[in-house]
Amino acid sequence: MQAMQYVTAVILAAFVGYVGAWYVGAIEGNFALLLFLATVVTGAYWLAERLVFLPRRRRAAQAIENAAAERRAELDRMGIAKVDGDVQEAKERILMQPWWLDWTAGLFPVIAIVFVLRSFLFEPFKIPSGSMIPTLLVGDLILVNKFTYGIRLPVINKKITQGTPPQRGDVMVFRYPPQPSMDYIKRVVGVPGDEIAYLNKRLTVNGKPVATTALPDFLDEDTMRYFKQYDESLGEKPHRMINNPDVPAYIQGASDYAFRENCRYSVEGVVCKVPEGHYFMMGDNRDNSLDSRYWGFVPDANIVGKAFFVWMNFSNPKRIGGFQ
Repeated sequence: MQAMQYVTAVILAAFVGYVGAWYVGAIEGNFALLLFLATVVTGAYWLAERLVFLPRRRRAAQAIENAAAERRAELDRMGIAKVDGDVQEAKERILMQPWWLDWTAGLFPVIAIVFVLRSFLFEPFKIPSGSMIPTLLVGDLILVNKFTYGIRLPVINKKITQGTPPQRGDVMVFRYPPQPSMDYIKRVVGVPGDEIAYLNKRLTVNGKPVATTALPDFLDEDTMRYFKQYDESLGEKPHRMINNPDVPAYIQGASDYAFRENCRYSVEGVVCKVPEGHYFMMGDNRDNSLDSRYWGFVPDANIVGKAFFVWMNFSNPKRIGGFQ
């Protein structure tokens, strides 16, 4: 038991050290891996508690009770009726989980539930930037459906069910291709085989201009500026997007990415043919979004899930609800 205390202390210190190093930026953390390891470690302790440690404590408690019963019987034979001492308190102390099991086996059910929910059903995210304004605002806390596009194994992200392929107009969370440890959120504009043109700030899919309807200008309360706002019919339902007329159509700073030969850049914008197994993503804040125009296509292996609900924005609770 003494050895288990030291082993558990080392394991917990390693977890705390990892989180601390991640927090201060000394390492690039991986929450999915951390949660998986926490589930495995606490699960191992939980099994050991059920199969080894708890039966051992129960045997020790039973031994105390048996010894007390033998002592009472011996005293009865000697004519002594009154016996001092209470074995119940001693039994409770023996049956009590030690601290190192409280912090491992005791946490397993909660960690396991979080692991299953986050890995296979729904995952929460926070919107850190304004690239999806006006659909999503900075500070929105959103839920992402993890099974619509097919269930994937955590950490290795291997798809185990097919699901429904992403559709044009979906708001999708994915691993940022240049740095897969980061999660990005954008709108699906092009699916495999599409030809996407964004020229002079007009979006065209397979040669057909995407229909837009002018709306009243959008006020960005963070910058206190107005932007041109439109309803855009991409997918089954229209969504809103904004443009900044002061920003040129030319795509500045496009990187060298996989399948770049599928794209043609000009002073008017860019035209791309989406390769098989990939998607072309754009932010709804068209002139303030680092998206596929700059770093290329999102492979299917990088998909995390479909964003569908704002569950909280602490600075604006009225934001709670679904979105297109």
